[in-house]
Amino acid sequence: MLLCVGNFFGSTSEAEWAEYRTGARKAPIPTYVLGANNQDTLSYFPDVSGCELAENITYLGRRGVYSGCSGLQIAYLSGTEAQERPAPAHSFSAKDVAELKTSLLSTPHFRGVDILLTSPWPRDVGTFANSAGEIDTKKCGSQLVSDLAASLKPRYHFAALEKAYYERLPYRNHMVLQETPQHVTRFIALADVGNTSKKKYLYAFSIVPMSCMDPAELVKQPQDVTENPYRKLRKEAPKSKAPLCAEEEPACQFFFDLNKHQGKKRPSDGKERGDSQPKQAKKPPQPAGPCWFCLASPEVEKHLVVSIGTHCYLALAKGGLSPDHVLILPIGHYQSVVDLSSEVLEEVTKYKAALKEFFRSKGKRYVLFERNYRSQHLQLQVVPVPLDLCTSEDIKEAFIAQAQEQQIELLEIPEHSDIAQVAQPGTPYFYVELDTGEKLFHRIRGRFPLQFGRCV
Repeated sequence: MLLCVGNFFGSTSEAEWAEYRTGARKAPIPTYVLGANNQDTLSYFPDVSGCELAENITYLGRRGVYSGCSGLQIAYLSGTEAQERPAPAHSFSAKDVAELKTSLLSTPHFRGVDILLTSPWPRDVGTFANSAGEIDTKKCGSQLVSDLAASLKPRYHFAALEKAYYERLPYRNHMVLQETPQHVTRFIALADVGNTSKKKYLYAFSIVPMSCMDPAELVKQPQDVTENPYRKLRKEAPKSKAPLCAEEEPACQFFFDLNKHQGKKRPSDGKERGDSQPKQAKKPPQPAGPCWFCLASPEVEKHLVVSIGTHCYLALAKGGLSPDHVLILPIGHYQSVVDLSSEVLEEVTKYKAALKEFFRSKGKRYVLFERNYRSQHLQLQVVPVPLDLCTSEDIKEAFIAQAQEQQIELLEIPEHSDIAQVAQPGTPYFYVELDTGEKLFHRIRGRFPLQFGRCV
């Protein structure tokens, strides 16, 4: 299905729309739209309670909940916040919001909705979060929409009208240590369709309805979760807690704000859920200064990220030796493979297996190497090499020959042994691993050529 937020009808859409209305053209998939945001487009919406506008194009209505046969619940509120009384036909009032809230909150065991659609942004949505660019979230948007989002606890909240794309870090819907853990909310604002700045106006995703999910799975907290930006709207929020959270949640992170939660918030959530994750509570050492590879860092180049797991992520190498040269990196700040906790190491192993399978399907094998020397954050360089170009034996020989030439002692270590068995935490080293499981190791005792792996 296609869900549209913002202004569905543009200023020059009359002729184009006539083709859909008469059946000359048809929307390819079921399309659901919000109502008018201005006086000019009111005439396109004949029935305020919602109706079919053309084949496969449905106006949801002024406000309400659309329930799919799968159990998916989509709450919606059309129009902009009324600035006068009585509210114009293209606006909503506090009464509309209150009635929508009541209709849902009165249902037994209400936990939230899957999706919330509004045209305006919620006021203050950027509090405790990554920057919304040029948009000042303290001045734009609707306070009523914030109130609605705080009460309905949508898993996804989509909005538009500011002509900007903004994907906010997920925020939690419960007070840590004071309330039972609940699911997080992801707010996504989309730019206008076909904008000349090429800002994102389409967001594609798949979702399992909340009603069909395992409760423990539903309330899992991602590592980049932040405080609720509308917490001041929640009467149960103690006032004394607010300054602490403002201090804990610096609003300067660009991508993933993990530093605070890995050591403090997540273990609290874990205790409440009753799961035993003692290792999660151990906070990895934090970088002394800016780190280019911590996902919590504003330095991270978001466009290079390929895949994000629970503890690790995969990114394209900025100065790749080939177009498909990638890095496996831990999300938190770890210096080397030797420092990794068991769950992070387990996910690194999964990424290696997936990359082996992927590259083999492309007729390639990978060479992986790590240099734990004059580096701050673990980077596992994964470079694919065509299978018909050289064997794993050729690659081993190339590394050993280059090492001998530069008087570097590169030793083969047993295939199933762990690097942690030959190197203590804090030990500088260089190691190579082939997708066959063969490993070469060098303990760095003095100087070491930084580009050795890349040169080979």
